[in-house]
Amino acid sequence: MPFIDVTLGTGRTPEQVRALIHELTQAAHRTVGAPLSSIRVVIREVEPAHWAAGDVTTEERNARPAPEH
Repeated sequence: MPFIDVTLGTGRTPEQVRALIHELTQAAHRTVGAPLSSIRVVIREVEPAHWAAGDVTTEERNARPAPEH
């Protein structure tokens, strides 16, 4: 029974999340032959203030002005 666990930043529409679930389910079915009824998908959405890389949250990174080229 495949269990697919995805963590995303918030901001996707319900339709986008649903499409992701569908595509992940289909990919698992195609690639490992798992029956559709046995495939589990969990989508976890994380607020920008709760996700960081290099000690900078996504919220902080998004608040910065874009660099000039």
